[in-house]
Amino acid sequence: MTLQELRYVVALADLGHFGQAAEACFVSQSTLSTGLKKLEEFLGLTLFDRSLKRVTPTPIGREIVESARLILQEADRIRDLARHAQDPMDRTVQLGVIPTLGPYYLPHALTIVHKLHPSLRLLLREVMTPHLLADLAEGRLDAGLLALPIDDPGLEVAPLFVEPFLAAVPADHALARRKEIELDELAQAGLLLLEEGHCLRDQALEACRLEGLKSEEIRATSLETLRQMVGMGLGVTLIPVLAGANPKPTRRQVVMRPLAGGGAARTIGLVWRRRSPAARTMAILAQTLADYLPDGVHAAETASG
Repeated sequence: MTLQELRYVVALADLGHFGQAAEACFVSQSTLSTGLKKLEEFLGLTLFDRSLKRVTPTPIGREIVESARLILQEADRIRDLARHAQDPMDRTVQLGVIPTLGPYYLPHALTIVHKLHPSLRLLLREVMTPHLLADLAEGRLDAGLLALPIDDPGLEVAPLFVEPFLAAVPADHALARRKEIELDELAQAGLLLLEEGHCLRDQALEACRLEGLKSEEIRATSLETLRQMVGMGLGVTLIPVLAGANPKPTRRQVVMRPLAGGGAARTIGLVWRRRSPAARTMAILAQTLADYLPDGVHAAETASG
């Protein structure tokens, strides 16, 4: 039984056609057929039902296909470990980031990473937390920048920083004259939220001790839309401090104020699969990001997930 034969098995299971599987494995159809026949003879089993229009694994074949996938993943992991043993930062990383963080944190983070790790290539994708975690589990992403906590025993979690929330109110609102704003006052002033699926929505509700709003909600699709709605006088909201920094002229109708009594905050972290071949790369990247924080945030307590 060889790794190449296991590749034939997985390719045929995925594509259901000998010709397409052979093409995917860069071999002739006869080579692939011979390899599969040898493996079936070695195991004493029929792995595929060839009588159907689409070649389909037998019941035992399906189990063997899944085991073959795991073996091939581990083989790839061994190759990656060897390839990056000398310089773990000389690689490409698929990095997911939540939309309420990406535009405001990545310019700072990418500048630091490019300066300290010029060989590291980050391919970025903005995606909401549930999709980010699914892509991470299925290998479409190598790591993710998101709000904690994340409770998944298969993930390594590195807290990076704590980001306070600011109260965002219309410039002509009575609360705009305050130096600090109480959370209870903000919650009663017509709290605007992001649409469901954004983790920031749940964080805002939790911070204001609201399980849900009694009045009809107006929901925004992005932080910038939310800010515009506040500027139009439709309500008030919570904005993470990085998103509230350096207001542009178009944002003059919105006033940012700190929250009283320590207010509320979220913890941002980097997460990756525990058995990822890029685990050492991720650990170094997390330490770099934790060592060079943007203004307005403070270091998170070190913990492992």
